Amino acid sequence: MKKKSRRSITIIFLLLISFLSFAQKDFQGKAYYQSKTAMDMSQFEGRQMSEDIKKRITERMKNMLEKTYILTFNQIESIYKEEEKLESPGAGGGRWRGMMSSFTAGDQYKNVKEQTWLQDQEFFGKQFLIKDSLPQLKWVMGSETKQIGQYTCFKATTTKINTDFDFNSFRRPPSKEENTERDSTSVKNLSVKEEQPDLIEVVVWYTPQIPVNQGPGDYWGLPGLILEVNEGRTTILCSKIIINPEEKAVIKVPSKGKEVSKEVYHAIVKKKTEEMQENFGRRGGRSRR
Repeated sequence: MKKKSRRSITIIFLLLISFLSFAQKDFQGKAYYQSKTAMDMSQFEGRQMSEDIKKRITERMKNMLEKTYILTFNQIESIYKEEEKLESPGAGGGRWRGMMSSFTAGDQYKNVKEQTWLQDQEFFGKQFLIKDSLPQLKWVMGSETKQIGQYTCFKATTTKINTDFDFNSFRRPPSKEENTERDSTSVKNLSVKEEQPDLIEVVVWYTPQIPVNQGPGDYWGLPGLILEVNEGRTTILCSKIIINPEEKAVIKVPSKGKEVSKEVYHAIVKKKTEEMQENFGRRGGRSRR
């Protein structure tokens, strides 16, 4: 009880000293995040792929799995997008880079007042506008603290359904009965099957010194900006924060593309993944009887 009381007092104190800086009507901030994902090759058709090939794929995809994102936010809205950067000479990537870009999240918009979430997403040449309500994450707020830059951060944990694309799903080509829809990016006649959800534990660190309930991706709902996220093999860490930049950015609501819900979009991705599994299995099985 004493630890919880001390934590509450500390949060209230930080909120009070930060309130005046964030109370103005035109308040805006920018947070830069470094995202890194460790790729697990152990189940990537391991029996059909040599260690040398695995190593080359890992090196080739390293830059694709290490990205910089910018979260532009105010008291109500935010937009989270990947920072544009020039390709380094000889970066290559070919089909791997093109395929990975289709599974990379587009610009994500959150409105905490209206409880809405939007994502502008291109997937294998088709443009989607994913529209849904904000995820209702059940946070467990801890008493642990750590310093990230100049900000005092508190730990919070939650459990969520993991819907992100994972190359470990390339294990088994689907049967003919499972792969009945050839155009797997079509929204028409797409059924969403109920399956056992893949749960993942998430640990974040937030700071009450920036009293907005925003964060990277679809994370939100804490009494302070989320500066670090640890989700499975992915770590997202804030590297720089600018409060009230001289040049204000416009937080635009995404509006282009075929409007679908998260559930339908994830079903589209699943069917496309199964189609790719089947093609991959056929190529890998030519040498076998």
